[in-house]
Amino acid sequence: MNSRLRSLIRKEFIQILRDPRTLMLVLIIPVMQLFLLGYAATNDVRNLPLAVLDLDRGAEARALLDAYRAADYFQVAYDVDSEEAIRELIDSGDARAALIIPAGYSQALQSGGSAQVMFILDGSDPTVASTSFSAAQLIAAAHATQIMEARLGRMGQALVLTPAVEVRTQVWYNPDLISAYFMIPGVIGMILYALTSILTASAIVRERERGTIEQLIVTPIRPWELILGKMLPYTLLALLNTLEVLAFGHFWFGVPIRSSLWLILGISGLFLLSSLGIGLLASTIANTQQEAMLVVWMTLLPSIFLAGFFFPLEAMPKVLQYISYLFPLRYYLVVIRSLMLKGVGAEAVQGEILALALFGVGIMALAALRFRKRLD
Repeated sequence: MNSRLRSLIRKEFIQILRDPRTLMLVLIIPVMQLFLLGYAATNDVRNLPLAVLDLDRGAEARALLDAYRAADYFQVAYDVDSEEAIRELIDSGDARAALIIPAGYSQALQSGGSAQVMFILDGSDPTVASTSFSAAQLIAAAHATQIMEARLGRMGQALVLTPAVEVRTQVWYNPDLISAYFMIPGVIGMILYALTSILTASAIVRERERGTIEQLIVTPIRPWELILGKMLPYTLLALLNTLEVLAFGHFWFGVPIRSSLWLILGISGLFLLSSLGIGLLASTIANTQQEAMLVVWMTLLPSIFLAGFFFPLEAMPKVLQYISYLFPLRYYLVVIRSLMLKGVGAEAVQGEILALALFGVGIMALAALRFRKRLD
């Protein structure tokens, strides 16, 4: 290796070491990807919240519930007294499935006959619904086999081909379990998040790189006017992209839009407060557009994996599920999928809407304060 090449390599390493923030981001992002893909990228769903409507209350009904509790696929989280309560829980996302045990279930089994139960699945997430469907059938089949073996042991009767317990399933909101129904609302959230945060951060840092930010400071423009002027075009562009995805998703892929379009746009605008704030905050940390992109990606990567965009939250370790509450995209995806697929009103997802408002105001206030101080 000649001296010229060695000098050039040495010069590049010096340049890298002079920018420790970029170096740290470059070293941290691969480790973050490794942990996210290792722990969050899984469809192995466990402990799904299950609502139970037990109209029988007999010993056999309790035995069936014990069978579902024993398997770690479901967690009996709600004991309800009406089908309307089931609908409310599934609409809000608090329950992902429901089991209805009809009156007379225990009596039918005690008389040596067979009985049917109803299992309702939330089809807004096809992966979760498919897993729930298989698990519900397998648990019931295993329980039915135990009942038939007990009958044979007691009575010595011939094996009956009719199962003792039969599970009838209903899939709500997405009966055919079409994956596009789940992915396209998520794409809207990713567009709003990625587009606005990256473009906002790049636009402001670009002004600083070119030296034109100083020219804007000496004009009569107030700091809040500068912030608003920089953000408003990207806000309008993001909302236009939202309408574009909604139109293509509905007319091309057949994704339903069961709630008010104005409500969808209103909550999307509320979510934009967070993504715009993150872009503005990144612009106060970074000195170059490259740094700004890396800072935004530091928040974008965990959001993609931990917000339920690709992989069900229920399949993740508990620690990652708790961490997911720190990302506004998690709440927006719950809201947009509920509005589009379930046709619920704002009251069904009011907790998520409140979280979006708190995140939006908090992040935007912090970003605006840092931006103003940097201008000063």
